[in-house]
This record gives sequence, structure tokens and C-alpha cells, in this order.
Amino acid sequence: MNEIKIFSPATVANVSCGFDVMGFCLDSVGDEMVIRKTEKKGIHITHIEGFNLPYETDKNVSGVSALAMYNDLDLDFGFEIEIYKKIKPGSGIGSSAASAVGSVFGMNELLGRPYSKRQLTEFAIKGEALASKCEHADNLAPAMFGGFALVKSVSPLEILEIPSPKELYATIIHPQIEIKTSESRALLPKEVKLEDAITQWANFGSLIHGLHTNNYEIIGKSLKDVIVEPHRSKLIPYFDAVTKAAINAGALGSGISGSGPSIFSLSQGEETAINVKEAIEKTYSKAGIEYDMHVSKINTKGIKILN
Repeated sequence: MNEIKIFSPATVANVSCGFDVMGFCLDSVGDEMVIRKTEKKGIHITHIEGFNLPYETDKNVSGVSALAMYNDLDLDFGFEIEIYKKIKPGSGIGSSAASAVGSVFGMNELLGRPYSKRQLTEFAIKGEALASKCEHADNLAPAMFGGFALVKSVSPLEILEIPSPKELYATIIHPQIEIKTSESRALLPKEVKLEDAITQWANFGSLIHGLHTNNYEIIGKSLKDVIVEPHRSKLIPYFDAVTKAAINAGALGSGISGSGPSIFSLSQGEETAINVKEAIEKTYSKAGIEYDMHVSKINTKGIKILN
């Protein structure tokens, strides 16, 4: 096999109380990429559609992660990358992670899978760091493994796959404004109160328990972030109104997706998730800002081959 086409999914990172360590994978939105072997050595980005991204390999997220993997190999051929970008950069639903994961996953398939998913995620971290100015994997891990993923450690990389209740659906609103991860991180406090840290630990532990036991009530009660969200939400117009509308429509809970501006809500059942979508649309129509909406079941498979 000399060419492969893949679907690299969007993801929600942080998941409220799981800042920098927790994410889940979406099913209804993602990028498409074509990876092919070429006689010319090296990594070459030959086609980009959707958004204006750099063709220079060392300036493109997918190129940087691909180079990290390529430099670990001893090959007498190279790879070409085509990117069909459908996740808007700066949207908060893992645009850079989809690119970083996509290139290394496709290369690995063409090579006969010499690397594990964990090893591929290590290469992808190098690309993600280009976009966010730090190495983290809370978007990368769910894109690669699917479902909910917990990044226990980055150095050494350790990823735990967390069960996803079958009736859990996500509703995502993506306001058409851009918030760069690096800028959003700059808002965060350098120190936190002990009482807030204790609350956050309790919420995160409860969220993990709720996912393992299919307890939707506990999941909802746990989706509370007392450390990061109070600062980042100031960058997102109508954030409080959206989260209130979602809860009133039956959502279990809501939070900032990644660094924003997207906002996620989790619901039990597709019907409730659609009701949440309609309630959010009614609320956000007053903001005068264009937006996209997605309703998605949790994608438990992650990145996949299209042909």
C-alpha cells in the first residue's frame, strides 16, 4: 500500500475539571488527510484545502509530528501529505491535534504499523507543541485512542483509556471567533487556593467514577471547573448564557472545549442533546456572532482509515 486516506476526528480537551489531562473524541466532525509514499526522501506537504496553513514542513503541525517520526526511522523514501482541513484552527475542538495525529497515523499504516498508538502520540506531541507552545496530549490521546482518554503522564507518556457510557452525547457550539491556545494559557493563575484544588480533585475523581459506572447524575455533578474556567470564560461571549440554556434544556453539564471559544455540553441520549442544541441556538442568536453547531455521539474508535 502506497497511499492512504484517513479521518482524523475533532476532540474536546480539559472536560471541565480535567484540565490538561482529560479529553474525549467526537464522531461528527474531523479532518481528512491523504498520506502517500514518494521516492523523494523527507516529508512534503503538497496540498491544503479549507484553511490557510503553511506548506513549510517545519511550520506545519502535521509536518512537525511527521518529521519527528521520520527522523526516528532509516528510510530511503519519503512521504507526501495532503490536508483537507475541516476543523477550524483556534476553534477549541482539537484542530492542531487532528493534524498532528493524522500524519503519523497514516505513515505508520503505510509502514506496516511499526509503532504503537502510544509511540505515535509521542511523535504527535511535537507537532501539537508548535501550536500551543507546550507539550500536552489531552487532545491527541482521544483522537488517537477514541473515547475518553486520561493522560496520566507526559514524560514518560502514559495514557489510560476511560469507558464511555453508551448514551452519552455531546453538543458543541463553535462561535466564529479565534482564541489561540497560547494566549488562553497566558490568562491562567500561577497559584491556586488549596480549597479550590481540593474541590477540583474531588470533581475530577467523581467524573472518572461516573464514567466507569455509567452514572449520568454523578457525571453531571462533576462537570465543574473552579480553577481554569473562571478565567478563560471571560474570552467567550455569552458563555454563562449558553451554559445556563444547556442545563435548562436537560444537559448534564457544560464547559469550555479546549481553550475555547467552543463550548461543550454532555447529555444522556441523542434527543436531549438535540434539545440542548436548539436551546443554545435560541440563546446565541442574540449574540450577533456567527457559529457552528455539532451534535455527536462519543467516538470510541478515534482516528480511522477511509480507504
